[in-house]
Amino acid sequence: MAVHKLILDDFFDEVLYTLIGVHCTIEDYRLAYLLNKKLEINLIRKPVDLDYKNTKSTYSIFEWEDKKQLITWSLVSNICKIEGIKQVSYNSLFDNPEKITKTFNLIPEYKRVNYFLKIDYGYNSNKEKQVLDSIMNIPQIATAYSINPNQLKSKENLIFN
Repeated sequence: MAVHKLILDDFFDEVLYTLIGVHCTIEDYRLAYLLNKKLEINLIRKPVDLDYKNTKSTYSIFEWEDKKQLITWSLVSNICKIEGIKQVSYNSLFDNPEKITKTFNLIPEYKRVNYFLKIDYGYNSNKEKQVLDSIMNIPQIATAYSINPNQLKSKENLIFN
């Protein structure tokens, strides 16, 4: 009788989702609306944004759980801009404080991607191509493409639960 040994590390390294990078300049709620309409899904903004206290950044997130197909769709912003005031010494009463904007990325390897669409328990490549083609038919989207999550250094940032 053969003994099979299951190593948990191997199980957790396996990616069970599809990741699509989306380039566009529209607001997150508008993109969620357009994706809902085009893909016939129902993304809804979560009451609390993703909050990464180590960088003091937050990212908007929309989610929909398709209970029939057991698939969770997530749309998350990749860019967080925080405005602050630069510490300077004031020489007069009329000196204006200098404002600075810090930009943080959820996935730093893809700084130019505006949003990520994560589809948990991934599709086969045929269905993924259909989703990409549908997304590319939205006029407000400049481009969208599949990203291999196994090649990301910061893929732990894509764990939303």
